[in-house]
Amino acid sequence: MTHSLTFDAVSEATPGPKWQARWQRSWPAYQAWFVANGGDDGPSRADCESALTEYMPELVPVHAQLVALAGGSDRAARFLSTWCPPNYLGGCSLACAVSNDDIRLVRNYDLSPDLNEGLLLRSEWCGRPVMGMIEFLWGLSDGINAAGLSVVLAYGGRQETGKGFGITTILRYILETCDTVPQALRVLQRVPSHMPYNIIVADASGAAASVEIFAGGGAQVQPRLIATNHQNDGNAPDRQDFTKTFERADHLHAALPRIAIPADLASEFQTAPLKQDRYGEGFGTLFTAEFEPLQSRMTLYWEGDLWRQSIDAFDEGQKVIVYGGQTAQPSNGQPEIDWVKVGMDYAARYQTEWQRYVPNWNDVA
Repeated sequence: MTHSLTFDAVSEATPGPKWQARWQRSWPAYQAWFVANGGDDGPSRADCESALTEYMPELVPVHAQLVALAGGSDRAARFLSTWCPPNYLGGCSLACAVSNDDIRLVRNYDLSPDLNEGLLLRSEWCGRPVMGMIEFLWGLSDGINAAGLSVVLAYGGRQETGKGFGITTILRYILETCDTVPQALRVLQRVPSHMPYNIIVADASGAAASVEIFAGGGAQVQPRLIATNHQNDGNAPDRQDFTKTFERADHLHAALPRIAIPADLASEFQTAPLKQDRYGEGFGTLFTAEFEPLQSRMTLYWEGDLWRQSIDAFDEGQKVIVYGGQTAQPSNGQPEIDWVKVGMDYAARYQTEWQRYVPNWNDVA
């Protein structure tokens, strides 16, 4: 069985009709997930907006613009704040390679093709150019800004939760307000995440850091510039046999020393065990993303295809990627995904499919 996902490259300096069209297409799925997983019982709109003001004030005007484009409802405002959101899962492998004259940050994004937005957005929402892969309609799972600062994330491996923001909003904030790794580390220490995550940041000076983010706040820099889906605190990650997180980490640990130049790192991610092909089980590699801080450039890789974009030379376009088959072109410019059905199916599956890997799911906060 093959699976497909449409990838769009979109440029819109300030929130406007392009973002609004994306909201209208994707919100039914997100709303179904949000409601089914207790989002309506979360913090009030006032509490969500107060948290944004306290921790990420530069994003407050952007959030207000997006909420207005989304119709202005309390549910939309709370969803877009990502303050104390419902739990969500993911995969991913990360690594950074550095030499005297180059630095490359690479990640694999592992998930079901039905649950990724496939949107590469270039924007200037806070006055500086930023581009990256969108999550939760305005957050970023990875990205780079005009200063060359790059950041990628991986799920930390446990369903532990605390009071904090969805991590993709924090990554958005880093790229909107920071130029260097030290600045990004201060944000990661100061702004709380609602779940554990593993982050790698790199900048144009050649600095890089791997960081474990804790639920409810706090961060710890790690000694190796690699990360998968567990943390180094002695706690066993959920679904470790399913995600093969330790196998992938061991592979990266052995691979980095033998990579001759940083430019060779991306190819390492396009073969097993880093590349996953279990798309029907919700755990396949949807893309490999490579970031080049010195050039403020990124490249998306798929089997037999790539898409290179830079901050200064960004081309809008679309690709339909068929996993397990060949790259196809869209027939009418629109993805063949019923987003309402995806949302409803995911809301139903979320309480059953993942129970195989997370014991006592209904007892998880």
